[in-house]
Amino acid sequence: MANAHSIDLQEHVGHHGHAHDHDEHEESFVSKYIFSMDHKMISRQFLITAIVMAVVAMTMSIIFRMQLAWPGEKFAFINAILGDKWGKDGVLDPNMYLALVTIHGTIMVFFVLTGGLSGTFANLLIPYQVGARDMASGFLNMLSYWFFFLSSVIMLGSLFIEDGPASGGWTIYPPLSALPEAMPGSRLGMTLWLISMTLFVVSSLLGGINYIVTIINLRTKGMKMTRMPLTMWAMLITAILGVLSFPVLVSCVVLLICDRSLGTSFYLSDIYIGGRPLDNVGGSPVLFEHLFWFLGHPEVYIVLLPALGITSEIISTNSRKPIFGYRAMIGSMLAIGFLSFIVWGHHMYLTGMNPFLGSVFVFTTLLIAIPSAVKAFNYITTLWKGNIQYTPAMLFSIGLVSSFVTGGVTGIILADSTLDISVHDTYFVVAHFHIVMGLSAIFGMFAGVYHWFPKMFLRMMNKKLGYLHFWLTFVSAYGVFFPMHFLGLAGVPRRYYTNSAFPMFDNLIDINEIVTVFAIIAALAQFVFIFNFFYSMFRGEKAPQNPWNSNTLEWTTPMANIHGNWPGALPVVHRWAYDYSKPGAENDFIPQTVPLADGEHDGGGH
Repeated sequence: MANAHSIDLQEHVGHHGHAHDHDEHEESFVSKYIFSMDHKMISRQFLITAIVMAVVAMTMSIIFRMQLAWPGEKFAFINAILGDKWGKDGVLDPNMYLALVTIHGTIMVFFVLTGGLSGTFANLLIPYQVGARDMASGFLNMLSYWFFFLSSVIMLGSLFIEDGPASGGWTIYPPLSALPEAMPGSRLGMTLWLISMTLFVVSSLLGGINYIVTIINLRTKGMKMTRMPLTMWAMLITAILGVLSFPVLVSCVVLLICDRSLGTSFYLSDIYIGGRPLDNVGGSPVLFEHLFWFLGHPEVYIVLLPALGITSEIISTNSRKPIFGYRAMIGSMLAIGFLSFIVWGHHMYLTGMNPFLGSVFVFTTLLIAIPSAVKAFNYITTLWKGNIQYTPAMLFSIGLVSSFVTGGVTGIILADSTLDISVHDTYFVVAHFHIVMGLSAIFGMFAGVYHWFPKMFLRMMNKKLGYLHFWLTFVSAYGVFFPMHFLGLAGVPRRYYTNSAFPMFDNLIDINEIVTVFAIIAALAQFVFIFNFFYSMFRGEKAPQNPWNSNTLEWTTPMANIHGNWPGALPVVHRWAYDYSKPGAENDFIPQTVPLADGEHDGGGH
């Protein structure tokens, strides 16, 4: 019944698409490029917005890394960017240091890795890969982008207000975030942060509901769940995680707004400012941590799963082999999604929680290593003895496997409460989550851009510039985050403006200098990508129909971004997405639309 229902819905959407085909030439610039309801255009809007946000966040990281490497030194460019108030004589103001760390983290986690990655590739690939004319609701899809855009504008706008942007860390723990009088970054900047993140959650929920409905209801004939590419499974599970966890962030934010503006005490109790006791009693900042990390840990996998799905597709395509353990990969993603909701307490071992409860979180956190290892080993086995095509997308996908394993190993250390206590809030934690979450997701995002750029813009990116971008990024990223483990093990705390007050850290300043030099190289490498991206968009070599000889449905659409994706009937699917180098086959790839021969086995199962 479900399949029949999805076909009926598809036919409805299909007729709707055809009805508008003849109107396409009448579309105005505004309806086509700005308030577009076409999933392909919306994916480009998400991507370009995320690139702009990433450049802002990257610039912030360079500014505060200069302060950490050469504390108190004068840099003219800091004064040029921040002005006399926050960069007087070229020295970064301590309040602005905290603000830059906060906004850098917020932009990267939410606006680049969540909105940019899911918004771009869920929008681009879901209708293409399940064989749909468009998303279930084009209007909600458009609203999803515009809430994201508005949220981005408010977050960037907070940089220009008199008191400066929010500066309580990207986790905005109270009491700093709950008391406007606590510091400059707790005033209007924090209010704008809270408004921006509420709008961001609205965007994520609108998008997530749309993604789920489209995958469940609008699959084309023959596209059984066991024939879907792993990218689709990743996007589906990610959307479900978002719909379940983001409302908790809203509740968390609403209670914080009440504490800030209405005199409530959800998170506040026995607070003194300037020796004066406040009236707030009965609250607890630990409640905020529980609510925040109930979103915060699923958020890690909301960021990671799309990147892992993209990598599955690219590694299989460029190894010219079927993905190893297709069903095990689906099972591991489902297990990761479930377990991500019962591990949030490992961020809170130092809050005084009951040791028995801590041991439960240790167990569930270590358990998540099993499905993660399944994914890593399956990637490696897919690569094993494959006829590997080293495209830039493939290199970034292999880079993701590397960083996922490297960061995962330190995750096992942080999962153990007794080990975590000694390195909590040090650079060891910064190193771990930047490698396992930041690098892996960014590598997945770059891989996806290089791989599907021909589908988005009908042109090819320059391969040599892609190779240069990968090697500079890969080497310098490890140069930034690997040494941080040693800083953390030595006890260097994170988020400190300077460690010069602690003589025991004096001999570690050289490591901070090395990290900063690599950070500057990594930042410069991204301009290679930005040039390649925008130049290729207009002047790149025209893309062939199926540049990577891939099996999935998106490569069967015309090389013109038409409304409705397919000009005639929707394609019919006969096989799974990974029939590469099949014994006895004429070609080393068999698209999903090719019927099974007599006696031929469908790799996705029956």
